[in-house]
Amino acid sequence: MGATLITNPLEVVKTRMQLQGELAAKGSYAKPYKSVGDAFITIAKNDGFLALQKGLAPSLCFQFGINAVRLGVYNTAFENGLTQAKDGNQSLWKCAFWGGTGGFIGSAIASPFFMLRTHLQSQAATQIAVGYQHKHSGILSALREIFQTHGIKGLYRGVSVTLPRAMLGSGGQLAGFGYTRDLLTRHLPDRMKSDRLISVVSGIAAGTVMAITMTPPDVVATRLYNQGVDASGKGIYYKGVLDCFIKIVKIEGIAGLYKGFWPHYMRIGPHSMLVLVFFDELKKLRNIYYQKQHTKL
Repeated sequence: MGATLITNPLEVVKTRMQLQGELAAKGSYAKPYKSVGDAFITIAKNDGFLALQKGLAPSLCFQFGINAVRLGVYNTAFENGLTQAKDGNQSLWKCAFWGGTGGFIGSAIASPFFMLRTHLQSQAATQIAVGYQHKHSGILSALREIFQTHGIKGLYRGVSVTLPRAMLGSGGQLAGFGYTRDLLTRHLPDRMKSDRLISVVSGIAAGTVMAITMTPPDVVATRLYNQGVDASGKGIYYKGVLDCFIKIVKIEGIAGLYKGFWPHYMRIGPHSMLVLVFFDELKKLRNIYYQKQHTKL
């Protein structure tokens, strides 16, 4: 959640760029967001500076839900030796498995907040609006409106793409982090073995892996979550994950699956690094607390 406070503006930019030119051939539509820098200026100019933090409340709820589970599952496996290979080193595939498993479960729990975040972040002034425009006034009104109209099923619309998205992203991130951290710990000279330095470098490596593996399913997820629905709760643009994927590739080309890659990469790198660095620091505080309790006993 601390990382999200810092990186949410890039999430807003990424969402707008992923929705830009939805189901339109390349070169056939206006581009209100021409680059990451231009998007920041355009949003601040037309929607106001605070619009760069749109969707912050559901973003925080989403991050709390997914990370409490995925980092909890991964760390439990790590501390019990379940991520180690036979030689005692960290196994890339075991790290990916436990990270992906935690991400799968966590994303299933937090999925409604992903949708609410997308709805709120896509809201924009008419002249720079992209994608379907939902009329929510905030997270509570959005929850109430969706639940009253479509029930629990409406809140979990699009969860089918969030699960593989989280498995790929979380598995790649934690595998990259665990493997890089283990590699640096074993091979760096003693004079360079700083816990914080190792955490930062490992977090950057993890963010790079995460951005590459996660962008296509993230684009599909954004499109599915943001599309409008008819009276029966069915999407007006896409029937499901496969239909969305096919339509994007057919109309927008393979590049359509990587729309918003640079703001995603620019966000995921710092976000991944901050999440994992904060996580390491919190674990240290936990260990200090338990050591003190043990000393008292």
